[in-house]
Amino acid sequence: MDRIGLTGVQDTPIDSAAVADSIRNAAAGALLVFEGIVRNHDAGRGVTGIEYSCHPSAAEVVAGVAAEIADRHPECRVAVVHRVGKLAIGDLAMVAAVASPHRGASFAAIADVVDTIKAKLPVWKRQLFTDGTDEWVGSA
Repeated sequence: MDRIGLTGVQDTPIDSAAVADSIRNAAAGALLVFEGIVRNHDAGRGVTGIEYSCHPSAAEVVAGVAAEIADRHPECRVAVVHRVGKLAIGDLAMVAAVASPHRGASFAAIADVVDTIKAKLPVWKRQLFTDGTDEWVGSA
C-alpha cells in the first residue's frame, strides 16, 4: 500500500476532503486533517489577505517532506498540499492529512508534517495589512 497520498503546490483552492481521501484506508482508525487558514490578523495588525510565491522546486520539496514524514512515522500515511498565489481571509493555505491505525501516531505525525513543511518549503508570504502596507515573510 502506498503511504503517500496527494502532495503538491497549486494556485487553485485546496480540496481538503480530497487530500484526506487520498490516504483514507480500512486499516486507519485515525485520520487527522490540518487546515492552515488565512486569518484576519497577525501580531496585532489587521490583515486583508496574503500572497504566496514559491521556488520552482516547491512541489518536489512537498513530496519529499511527505516521504520523510512517512519514513519517520512508518505506521502512517501522509498527504500535504500547499497553495500559492493570492489568498483571501478564510482561504486554505495548506492542508495536511495523516492516517494511522491509532490516534497517537497520527497526532505526532501531523505536527511533524506542519513543522517540517514550515522549515523546508521554499515559499514566501506577502501579508497585506488593513492600513495599506505589506510585509514579506521568508517562510510560510
